[in-house]
Parts: sequence; C-alpha cells; structure tokens
Amino acid sequence: MKLTSLAIGCLALALCGLAAPAQENSPPMKQNTYRIALAVHGGAGTIERSKMTPEREREYRAGIENALRAGREILDPGGSSLDAVEAAVRVLEDDPHFNAGKGSVFTSAGTNEMDAGIMDGKTLSAGAVASVEHVRNPIVLARAVMEKSKHVMMVGSGAEEFGKRNGIELVDAKYFFTQHRWEELQKKKAEQAGAGGRKKFIISDADCHGTVGAVARDSQGNLAAATSTGGTANKLPGRVGDSPVIGAGIYANNATGAVSCTGDGEFFIRAAVAHQISALMELRAMSLSEAAEHALADAQKLGGTGGLIAVDKNGNVALPFNTSGMYRGYLGEDGKFVIEIYK
Repeated sequence: MKLTSLAIGCLALALCGLAAPAQENSPPMKQNTYRIALAVHGGAGTIERSKMTPEREREYRAGIENALRAGREILDPGGSSLDAVEAAVRVLEDDPHFNAGKGSVFTSAGTNEMDAGIMDGKTLSAGAVASVEHVRNPIVLARAVMEKSKHVMMVGSGAEEFGKRNGIELVDAKYFFTQHRWEELQKKKAEQAGAGGRKKFIISDADCHGTVGAVARDSQGNLAAATSTGGTANKLPGRVGDSPVIGAGIYANNATGAVSCTGDGEFFIRAAVAHQISALMELRAMSLSEAAEHALADAQKLGGTGGLIAVDKNGNVALPFNTSGMYRGYLGEDGKFVIEIYK
C-alpha cells in the first residue's frame, strides 16, 4: 500500500506523540559508578601478641578504626580520595599511640622532627614536608605545599614559615612530648652507651611501627595516598626517611595504584618501593598484590624490613609486610571495617 506524503507526516507525528510520554516517564540513565576503597596503617615492626596487653591492643585498634571512619565519612557521600586520605592520616597524627604528629619519637638531640607526604593519583601532583618541629598536622602542611606552592617538598623552618603564611596550625614543641616516647629515647641511648660507643647506629624494625598512612579510591575512580611519620627513635637530627619521598614511601597514579609504605626508610628509598609497584603493574602487567610483594622483597634484599598498604585502580587492596606485625585496617566489601595487627 502506498502512503501519501500527508499520511506519512501524520504517522510520524503520531509516533512522536506516543514516544514522548514514554521518554519523560522512563527513569534517568544511571551513571557508571565505581566502588570506593580505603586502607590505613599505623606502621609495621616487631609487634608481638605476647607483649601486647589487651588494653593497649584495644587502643591501637580504636585508633585505626577512627582513621577508617574519618576516611569513609568523606568517601561514602562521593567525596574525594585526596580528602579521605588526609582526614584519615590527620586522625592518626592526633593519636599519641602512633609515631606521627602528637606521638612522634625523639631524635638523639631530644627533639621531634616530622615528615609527611601526599599525592593525587589523578594529576600526579604531590606535596611533602620534612624535619618540621612545630606543625601539629604535617600532612595538612604537605597538602598545602602541593596546592599552594610551585614546589613538591619543603623542609625545616622554611616549610613552617610557609605554613604560617597559609594558615597551618603551629604549636609549641612541648605539644609533641609524650612520656613513653621519652623513655624510649633514654632506653636507646643507654643501649648505645652500653656498647662503649662501638655500636653502629642501626634503625631496627622495632622503632618503625608508628609511621602512619592511608590510601583510597573514590567513587569517581581517583586514587590518593598519604604518609606521615616522626621518623625513628634516636635518629640523628636532620635525618629524613622514605615517608615524604615521592616514589619511595608514597606514590599514587590513577593508571595503576596508590601506595603508602612503612619500615626501614633508607632501604625503601634505595628500592624506590612505592613507584616500583606502579611500574611493575604498568610495564609488566603484574597484579597489585604481585607487584607489592616483589617491591617489598627488593627492599628486604637490601636489609630493610617493613610493610605497605596499596589500592589499585579497580579498588583491590594489598597489605603485605615482612615483620611480625603491622597495624592495619581496610574497608571490607560489606562496608565493615577489617582491623588487624599480627601476622
């Protein structure tokens, strides 16, 4: 049957009329969403169940849980991974149980020198500070360096002056005094003196279990990492470990993953652990867990002990360590927190 042009026009109008209401009443197309991921650590080292009191274990677990909660509160409503890792690390810096911020260890001179770094996996922007003595939350200053300066790392008094100009909270040095850290320094000094000066300056894994860090993946698929530390007990003034060194103790790249390390910093720097994980994933197509184990093994071959937390672009999490324990926690698939300490 042949249709006249008038009939064709009428039929088209009728079809449009029928289609329009259906389009208006149909639900909007859902956006492609990604699951969030979050992991935090309070450091790796000699952490033995037999030497941990139930009360102290509860306190450490509570600290990790508080950090996870702070990060999740940002990620759940669609907040950024960068905001989440900063918030999580800030909580741990304020907790005297961990070797960062308030709970930082003492140098051999009886001072506190803190380091921190943060990295945005979306832009590869990064900021870091080292050897700061009056910054309540070094991770906040590290982010300010990333976002409010043209630099990546600032140190000492120059970093603190920059922080002062940008509204970062500075505190008196006595804020960082904690009795158990002071006693730890005296013990280290006594051990050194007992060796008649012959003992080499060694950083043991027992002194590294307080470094803190966080990695996250937000609902937009962006990754971020943050690390903060007081260093190692009885360290020489001016010593800087891997925590603020981009590619050593911290790294984030949306194409691969985000990493925060803890352990013998000198060896993690030499093995470029954090960046090595990303490179192995990109260039050798390793999975996150394979790359993390490989990089950690490289540091161990040099003599370094410690661990790390990492999340990849798909939200998978890895938390390997080669010590007797690592304070760690992550957001499980069911949305509940998983918190662990020992092997």
